[in-house]
Amino acid sequence: MSAHDAASCAPWGPAPRINDGGESADRRAAHRAVAWSVGGLFVAGALELVVAALGHSAGLLGDAFHNLADVGTSAIVFVGLRVSRRPATASHPYGWDRAEDLSGLGVALLIWVSAALALAVSVRKLVDGTSASHLGAGVVAAAVAVAANLLVARYKLSVGRRIRSAALVADARHSWIDAASSAGALLGLGAVAAGLRWADAVAGLVIAGIVVHVAYDVTRDVVVRLIDGVAPETLEAATAAAGAVAGVSHVHAKGRWTGRALIMEVEGYVAPDTPVGACERIGDEVRRAVAEAVPETRVVTFSARALSRGG
Repeated sequence: MSAHDAASCAPWGPAPRINDGGESADRRAAHRAVAWSVGGLFVAGALELVVAALGHSAGLLGDAFHNLADVGTSAIVFVGLRVSRRPATASHPYGWDRAEDLSGLGVALLIWVSAALALAVSVRKLVDGTSASHLGAGVVAAAVAVAANLLVARYKLSVGRRIRSAALVADARHSWIDAASSAGALLGLGAVAAGLRWADAVAGLVIAGIVVHVAYDVTRDVVVRLIDGVAPETLEAATAAAGAVAGVSHVHAKGRWTGRALIMEVEGYVAPDTPVGACERIGDEVRRAVAEAVPETRVVTFSARALSRGG
């Protein structure tokens, strides 16, 4: 019998979802995080937009674009979370979890658009050579934006990591960088007050550069998930856990993300004369071991192969 013969241990399909107990609570937490983000950033962005229009501040206007874009990205994440709640169907047997990854791609696209707008406004301001006015109001608006971004970023990052939502973590990272860009607008206005008329336009360019950086990072992370990238250490942990189960050898594990769900496929070799009942017990132990070693695993599929007599 060859090493690829199934013998009495035929491969079996996916186990029930392992870590599914807190799914509803996770989604509610994600929705709350998105709602607070939308409210806080809309207030901050709208305030900046009004003051920037009055004072003709390129830095403040660029930051307003960015913060209002965050309202859009949060709305995109919310839609992705809602769609991902749909149950599995005959045409979508793995469910709709991938909708969260697609919403992350929408977040990245909107960040790129806000970067382009901030760059265009800043270059125009630098060429025109005009200076910002209403500096006191601008400083207050920028300070409010810094505080708002720090608060919502910390909240979204905490929730996103806890529920393992790539889209929510990406949105949180965007808000962290937004706090830095708001601080840049604040510094630019302070420099104008000190007599550096060109500082506001330069602050706008710096903000545009920051937005480009975060757009690149978010795009890279989301694309890695969409093309089924999984951290090597995650696969190594799953392989080691399955290999430690008595009766299993030569283990190979692979996986893919669908939204917040990590689906693991584990293949291992067992003795050719292993009874079907023993195969089922081994499979249950493998699934439990992998779920414990890799907590983000949602589904484990184990396939048993029969070792050749020689080995």
